Amino acid sequence: MNADTDRPTFLLVHGAWCWDPVRAALGAGNWRSHAIDLPSANPPAGRHDGAPVGMLDDADAIRDSLRRIDGPVVMIAHSYGGVPTTEAIADAANVVRAVYLAGFQLDAGESMFTFLGAPVPDDGTGHAPPYEDARRILVDDVPEADADRAVARLRPQSVRSFTERVTTAGWRTVPSSYVVCDRDRALEPSRQRQLATRADSVHRLPSSHSPFLSMPRQLATLLGRIAISALPTARR
Repeated sequence: MNADTDRPTFLLVHGAWCWDPVRAALGAGNWRSHAIDLPSANPPAGRHDGAPVGMLDDADAIRDSLRRIDGPVVMIAHSYGGVPTTEAIADAANVVRAVYLAGFQLDAGESMFTFLGAPVPDDGTGHAPPYEDARRILVDDVPEADADRAVARLRPQSVRSFTERVTTAGWRTVPSSYVVCDRDRALEPSRQRQLATRADSVHRLPSSHSPFLSMPRQLATLLGRIAISALPTARR
């Protein structure tokens, strides 16, 4: 089935591999999509000046992906991916909506650590390892074999990405939606509801932190409904 070119394209952030089931479901529904890996989750990556990559580098990677997409785009930002997405969409003319999926919809001046009230390390040049109990925290509602494969693909992430502050909050000018994951053990639903007060619409899924693996078809259906709402009335 060919994708409907009158519809917006989804750009899914971050971790390209984890979106495969959702992208398949979106394609079956006649939606185009792209997924992006962020440099901060690639441990060998570094900047030309030798410093570790951080949130602002991730935002640049998102901007580069957006420039490669023709037509309107709906951003889907999961977890930490919400931080660089917020930074990147402020000056992206083709983004028509941002969807935060259990994501950090931060305001200017906030970092992921400051929002969570976590102490900022003196040395922010290292990498944070994945959760020790990632199976329980991230994918406890995912079939065992799929969950094991997902945990095996987790990678360290640069500490700098968690400590760099947002300089401009794109959701203040781009319409946004928030999807609260009610069974999330990584970002507590109460925290998600706090972030969701910044969005224009709020939705819920009875999922863990990883609905793209536990309920990809339901998530794709919800994303399609949200994207349709971003279209001008005459084109719906």
